[in-house]
Amino acid sequence: LKAQEAAFKSRTEVNPRQRRRRRRSKASRNSFLGVLRCYLGDANMLQNTVKAGLQLRIIAVSTRNQFLRRNTGTNVATYSTALLQRHTNAALLQTPGSQLNNVWKRTMFIQTQDTPNPDSLKFLPGVAVLEKGQTMDFPTVSSAQCSPLAKLLFRVEGVRSVFFGGDFVTISKQEDAEWRIIKPEVFAVIMDFFASGLPVVTNAKPNPDTQINDEDDETVQMIKELLDTRIRPTVQEDGGDIIFMGFDDGVVKLKMQGSCSSCPSSIVTLKNGVQNMLQFYIPEVVSVEQVKDEVDKIAEEEFSRLEKQIRQKDEPAADKTS
Repeated sequence: LKAQEAAFKSRTEVNPRQRRRRRRSKASRNSFLGVLRCYLGDANMLQNTVKAGLQLRIIAVSTRNQFLRRNTGTNVATYSTALLQRHTNAALLQTPGSQLNNVWKRTMFIQTQDTPNPDSLKFLPGVAVLEKGQTMDFPTVSSAQCSPLAKLLFRVEGVRSVFFGGDFVTISKQEDAEWRIIKPEVFAVIMDFFASGLPVVTNAKPNPDTQINDEDDETVQMIKELLDTRIRPTVQEDGGDIIFMGFDDGVVKLKMQGSCSSCPSSIVTLKNGVQNMLQFYIPEVVSVEQVKDEVDKIAEEEFSRLEKQIRQKDEPAADKTS
């Protein structure tokens, strides 16, 4: 009987080695639970951070719209705010990892770049607008029927013309408009449009002005090659473009587009820059002249007529106040 009791006691008694093993197992289990709690805490903190950041962004957009309505009387479009609210509600129902992915996909960092023309501003959305080397000019609303993005930009009050480049959009405003009012709406239009995935243009056709044809003589071919390789890339960096219209009796006829079309220094650019370079490489060039087509003339006439109507409305109001 004593021998059986001793054997049972030896089987049930915990020796120091087993006690140490059990302690290590318990410690590792507690450590794992601690790491799991920390991970869950970080996930909750991440979710709360994303939620707070999106809510602050909504408040900022709403505050901006209220400020513009109160101080300028401008009817600011609230579509971007509603779109952001919808994206926020959808993101908050997902996991923290997918929330960050959605925020990154729906955020576009748009840069602006000044041009020599104070009434033109270059917007860089960070994505391709057209094919490399391709440009499209929209001086009027009627000329923007082939581009959904251009039509949306013309709806912004104060926009006079729109110009597309390979990776930029140039907006030219009316003289009495202010950039502090136009820029937020242009940002919202560009961001919402590229998020929709729609094509920028429906019937994109590159400008064939500098394409060398078989019927062109040697002088015209040299002018087109020089414009395409040396002059146009520099002008496009300023948000504009130069179109070759013809060569007659030593006179090169060019058309200015984008920010260069209404730039005060466009004549200086043609004479001191383009003309000097063409004359240096091509002795047959005598001078360079700026030409305008019928669309530009009609646009200028309509704009002048609109300015006169605004001035006529302002004059009676000024007489009454005096």
